[in-house]
Amino acid sequence: MPKRAKSKPTRKLKTYQTSLGFYDQAIAAPSMKAALEAWGASSNLFHQGAAKETDDPDIVAATLAKPGIVLRRPVGSDGPFTESAELPTDLAEDDSRPKRKPSKRPAKTANRTANRTAKEPSRKLDEQAARKAAAAFEQEERRREAARRKEEAARANERARRDKAVAAAEAALDKARREHEAKAEEIEAARAALEERAEAEETRWDMQRKTLEQALRRARE
Repeated sequence: MPKRAKSKPTRKLKTYQTSLGFYDQAIAAPSMKAALEAWGASSNLFHQGAAKETDDPDIVAATLAKPGIVLRRPVGSDGPFTESAELPTDLAEDDSRPKRKPSKRPAKTANRTANRTAKEPSRKLDEQAARKAAAAFEQEERRREAARRKEEAARANERARRDKAVAAAEAALDKARREHEAKAEEIEAARAALEERAEAEETRWDMQRKTLEQALRRARE
């Protein structure tokens, strides 16, 4: 019996984060290269220390829910990552104004840390959700690849149609040129024949005229 081809293993997605312009950006991708391409980065932000892999459960959950899609939030904020993020609220503030130092609130910070620690176990993603997100990412990649192939096929068909039309127009032009040249040759041959007849007629008339003029002179003598 023929061996069945092994299915391609699903690539595990990782969550990467960076800051570009007015936004923090995050994406679930199979590699740093894929993340850089999705961000449209012209240089390796990871080597520059401007991007990193993150295991923050909130960010990981948000990106795995929409694998392959760049999520944003105002730069420097700790809000959730979404597809449509608003600009930072402090863009219009005057930089010359003295900035207030944040007040220290150890009690609230401690409570927040305790709450976050308590929520850690409940926020861990199970392996099934990760595989599902990775499969969704690869499905999106296949869709994009299929759309690219369809577009290339459409361009190839358009080139073939245009080449066929050009070839037909060139063939029609060549045929018309040959017909014109053939008719021009016929007309030139007819013109040459007429000129030959005209010269023969002039020669005949010249001889006849001379003979008749001699007969006229003899008659007058």
